[in-house]
Amino acid sequence: MSLHDDFKPVIAVLTMHDQQRMFRGNHQNFQDILQTGESMGYVVYIVTVRDLDVTAPTVRGYTYNKGSGKWISQPFPLPHVLYNRIPNREDERKPSVQRKIDECLQSGIELYNPFFFNKWNLFEWLKKSKSTQQLVPYTRRMRSASSLGTVLRTYPYLYLKPESGKAGKGIMMLKFQEKEKLPYRLKIQNTRKSMTYKAATLSKLWARIRKETGRTPYIMQQGIELASSHKRPFDLRVLVQKNGKGQWSVTGIGARLAGSRSITTHVPRGGTVEDPEELLTDLFGEEITTALMKRVKSTSLMIARQVERGSGYKLGEMSMDLGVDDLGEIWFFEANAKPMKFDEPQIRRRSLERIFQYSAYLARQSAR
Repeated sequence: MSLHDDFKPVIAVLTMHDQQRMFRGNHQNFQDILQTGESMGYVVYIVTVRDLDVTAPTVRGYTYNKGSGKWISQPFPLPHVLYNRIPNREDERKPSVQRKIDECLQSGIELYNPFFFNKWNLFEWLKKSKSTQQLVPYTRRMRSASSLGTVLRTYPYLYLKPESGKAGKGIMMLKFQEKEKLPYRLKIQNTRKSMTYKAATLSKLWARIRKETGRTPYIMQQGIELASSHKRPFDLRVLVQKNGKGQWSVTGIGARLAGSRSITTHVPRGGTVEDPEELLTDLFGEEITTALMKRVKSTSLMIARQVERGSGYKLGEMSMDLGVDDLGEIWFFEANAKPMKFDEPQIRRRSLERIFQYSAYLARQSAR
């Protein structure tokens, strides 16, 4: 393999086979990735776990034909770098998929972000460093009614979240107001709507929570009063990726304003995409906002480095949700190892280019 800086490695996007659609995942996103890679001079294709044989000289992969508007299957050279976009945790947990990822990691093919993050693990990793531990709201695993009751006495405003959640699914908000006749208020969010369940006793509340959560492991987390615009709270969505020098850098920062009745800021649940500087300037003024945006960037990079250390794997990108409270303090809520695409055009373009810049860096390093 050539070592010079303009060496262009072969890059494959890894996903799962699908009987109806050939392969799983966001096909439009895959088209964008392929188009960006090709325009930058890379050989790039989609490959499924089923078709990837790391011992064969060629691999059956998919490319997109713009003229016919169809995906075409054809042989490609074995990739130097795999970009992991296996779309869900259930697939990733399958023993056959785990074996294939291990095989790739041992074969000399560079593969980064091998697994989804688990919320509990993320908080544990961040608590291990003095610089990141104060960013994490008080968080405990939710195991019993009595432990929930104890936490509510200290933190009467909580979020209950599935450990392995995605896009705000399954998140509930809980408030405890001791002097009320029905002191427990649980807000449950479905796809677009949310409903509030009120309970007089902890045992009644717990029965309702168990009905909602089933066997899914949940965490309980201190609720933070987020900065808000027109009574709608917002948070910041930050995309951090490694660049062509293998260093973490901030690709972009977006803001998500919660839907009028939503308990999260996710766009599929009625949230809207906003300009973070505009929202923050309205609240804090220009000077404080400039300093705050700098702090958000440095905090994001610090979190990315600590998450990578904690995970024990090579990571190349993550998106994270950060909150800013009324005092301008920054809080960490969530990081995603398979970032959803950003709606902001300039962040989107840069994010696609970074995939290839970092992949080229990885291939050069492994060739050394």
